[in-house]
Amino acid sequence: MTAVSPTPFEIAVPDEVLDDLHKRLANTRFPASIEGAGWSYGTDVGYLQSLVDYWRTDFNWREAERRLNELPQYRARIQDVDLHFVHVPGKGPAPTPLLFVHGWPGSFSEVSKIIGPLTDPAAHGGDPENSFSVVAPSLPGFGFSSDIGRPGMNPGTMAEILAELMTDVLGYSEFVGQGGDWGSTVLTRLAHAHPDLVTGLHLNYSSVQPSMIDAAPLSAAEQQYLSANQEWSAREGAYNSLQSTKPQSLAVALNDSPAGLAAWLVEKYRSWSDCNGDVESSFSSDELLTQVMIYWVTQSIGSSSRLYAERAREGWTFPPGEIIDVPTAYARFPAEIRRPPAEWLERMFRLERFTDMPRGGHFAALEVPDLLVADLREFQNQLRGNEQ
Repeated sequence: MTAVSPTPFEIAVPDEVLDDLHKRLANTRFPASIEGAGWSYGTDVGYLQSLVDYWRTDFNWREAERRLNELPQYRARIQDVDLHFVHVPGKGPAPTPLLFVHGWPGSFSEVSKIIGPLTDPAAHGGDPENSFSVVAPSLPGFGFSSDIGRPGMNPGTMAEILAELMTDVLGYSEFVGQGGDWGSTVLTRLAHAHPDLVTGLHLNYSSVQPSMIDAAPLSAAEQQYLSANQEWSAREGAYNSLQSTKPQSLAVALNDSPAGLAAWLVEKYRSWSDCNGDVESSFSSDELLTQVMIYWVTQSIGSSSRLYAERAREGWTFPPGEIIDVPTAYARFPAEIRRPPAEWLERMFRLERFTDMPRGGHFAALEVPDLLVADLREFQNQLRGNEQ
């Protein structure tokens, strides 16, 4: 296969897109509040009104854009996708290639707080031996990566695209993968298909299901985990059902209303983080709006949400009797929406490290970057010990 040369990329949103945004924000038609409801019926309308007012009058997208452009960004054409990615080579004697993959409703920008300590540990009080060369793509159909505009962009297809990015485009013969949410699923598929490329998996979420054909009985911890998942899905999982079945209907509303988009996304940041009900104790208004803006200016809410439907239609299941024979570390955060026990993960992975984290939730790289970096370094040292 002919190698594709990446092209440097900078974010430069046209003024007319921002002008249109501000008009829409000014003309937002908010629903009536429900007395005493807070967030119990979904997004708190009072909070949303305050956030939209800040967005319209004080939020500085050009400053956010400038900060994002401090990350060296590229695009490369792979399998009909103009794939957007960040790439920062590590500074140290032997940097470990690391593929960092985001999820929904996140973006490539989640890497911003960890990329410095990972690529240049000496400049952040660390050991240069713990250097990583970091690649952080926007998944196809997310952010500044293009959408193919047809069915079939499922986790397996994405895994093949990212494998091609790392090998044919960037020239890495092997690498470690780190991911939560969809990043975890895509990396799991990549490691399953190409265990020769993936020297280690570091996950902070997993939604894949092991085959229970001829499997050992569930432990008490596993039974409790599955019961908790069912309870969570009944309480919080409506978004998943909708995006897995009718994502295009939702896309019409969210692609047209910036306030509606913020309501849909910010509610997830509140519900899925370790914020104790105060979303801005974990993320600043600017951090939240930067994530929303990446979806808004690229009009990618429809294509990103469609990934849920593509997974459902692909119907991939874990092969009976198989595990992913790649050294795997799992960082389990206390406010994560799924908290599998080690024995559940051992049904699918060669689990060599399992860490219960003291704080943090679904968006670990944004919420608790120090903890994620430290655990990655420990896993890197463990992998090197395996090689000796």
